[in-house]
Amino acid sequence: MKQLKICAAHFKVIIICLVITGCSTSPKFESSAQLNQPLSAHEAITKNSLLDVYKVWKGTPYRLGGNALNGIDCSAFVQTTYSKALGLQLPRTTLAQTKLGQEIEYGQANVGDLVFFKTAPKVRHVGVYLGNQLFMHASTSKGVIISRLDNPYWASKYWHFRRVSYSPEVN
Repeated sequence: MKQLKICAAHFKVIIICLVITGCSTSPKFESSAQLNQPLSAHEAITKNSLLDVYKVWKGTPYRLGGNALNGIDCSAFVQTTYSKALGLQLPRTTLAQTKLGQEIEYGQANVGDLVFFKTAPKVRHVGVYLGNQLFMHASTSKGVIISRLDNPYWASKYWHFRRVSYSPEVN
């Protein structure tokens, strides 16, 4: 009888683990072959420019409304990154940035595309895609960092990608 109780307890733990695991959903990710495809020359140049900006801002703490090295929020970091790395002027807020360019499918994302998340019912977050499931952003908990889209937290909050046109008509 005692052995049966132990098995029942283990069974409950296993069921709870399966339920928790089954509840996490994520967008359809690219295959590993797609993830490791080499970048085009344009994407490589873009990524290097983006990473040059990242090196300056890496570790800068998050500060809502901030736009300086002593504290910056996500949309200001994206605005600064686009200005410094790509010479493009973006609006200051995440809401305004969600209206730029065109929405693209997950599998069509390229280096430099904007990636958006819904982190709470009325809260949005934005970062810049670096390719291979990586994006840079100003995290509320860790400041300016590079994170993975397939991280369970970000995968569950993923909303969409947007491509901002590099043509002069948009700027």
